Amino acid sequence: MKTKKILAVGLIFSVLLLTACGNGKDNTATTGGENTTAKNSDDMHIEVVAKGFQHQFWKSVNTGAENAAKDLGVTISFNGPQNETAIQEQVSMLSNSINLNPAAIALASLDTTSQIDLLAQAKDKGIPIVGFDSGVPGAPEGAVVATAATDNKVAAAMAAEKQFEVIKTKLEAATSDKPVRLGVVSQEVNSQSISDRTSGYIEKMKELAMGLENVGDKVAVIGNDKFNEGNEAEAVVIIELRVPAQITDADGQTQAQTLLNKEDLIGIFGSNEYGAKAVINADNAVGGVIGKEEDQICAVGFDSGAIQIDAIKNNKFIGSVTQDPIQIGYKAVELAVKAAKGEKVEDVDTGAVWYDSTNVDSEEITPLLYE
Repeated sequence: MKTKKILAVGLIFSVLLLTACGNGKDNTATTGGENTTAKNSDDMHIEVVAKGFQHQFWKSVNTGAENAAKDLGVTISFNGPQNETAIQEQVSMLSNSINLNPAAIALASLDTTSQIDLLAQAKDKGIPIVGFDSGVPGAPEGAVVATAATDNKVAAAMAAEKQFEVIKTKLEAATSDKPVRLGVVSQEVNSQSISDRTSGYIEKMKELAMGLENVGDKVAVIGNDKFNEGNEAEAVVIIELRVPAQITDADGQTQAQTLLNKEDLIGIFGSNEYGAKAVINADNAVGGVIGKEEDQICAVGFDSGAIQIDAIKNNKFIGSVTQDPIQIGYKAVELAVKAAKGEKVEDVDTGAVWYDSTNVDSEEITPLLYE
């Protein structure tokens, strides 16, 4: 009898042990690949691959990412190439991140085309990728689970609308014999974020200008094959895009100065901190032609930075659009952690607001700006 009791207890213990082991499979995510186990945040590591550290913007994004890591109890590595044209350097960084087999990767892609194979590799390994800032446009289906970013087209359109209010009278006075020109300085046109800002501004300004009786469809966009359209010779309004060959302060200033030296220029837009800085440096070089006076060129910008903030406070720029870089970094890591846990994630619009001399020092705007 005693022997039977011992055998019965042993059998029960074995069943319980097998059941406990079997229940361990319930935590497995269903995304496929090698890295499929849904993770607890206690031992979770997230790789963050940014576009670079060239501008203060990325340092603010890093701050947000670090804040999220601290709040969520995870570790992160924040990496980026030397500048935003170093596509191959970022490719190598992404490859290294995938090889580390992290819980998830947050990526602001410089050039998705060059990363297609790596994105597919990450998907096959079950590593979820979250896009941030420009996102990862054109990625293989399912490789990018969500994106934390500003809607850059909408944000840049805001700059065009604000500028249009100021220059409308000059646009209404333009003719084919005496056209007016608007300038755009963009540091490059490869990344989705800068490309979207460029097109967002151009499209909205075209729409507003074409709504004027004297303009109609006589709007031409020149300066870059990606955006060129219309007939410059017949245009009443010319929108000219200038993109430097290299992302240096000197090249940026040269492009902006070329625009400022044109007698028919009535407005100019810098599509990020670099572009706005280029406009300001060029303005200083030509003796000061931008500002709020009737005979001055109306300037608007995007992002912030000490030089741009100062230009707004001193009425050189009528205003600029700012993202929330800290929120971008925070939400990127937050989404990555959720994805790694197997939770449902969706795109997050991190927002943008207009700031000018009337609100630049306000409690609402100050936290969104960086110097």
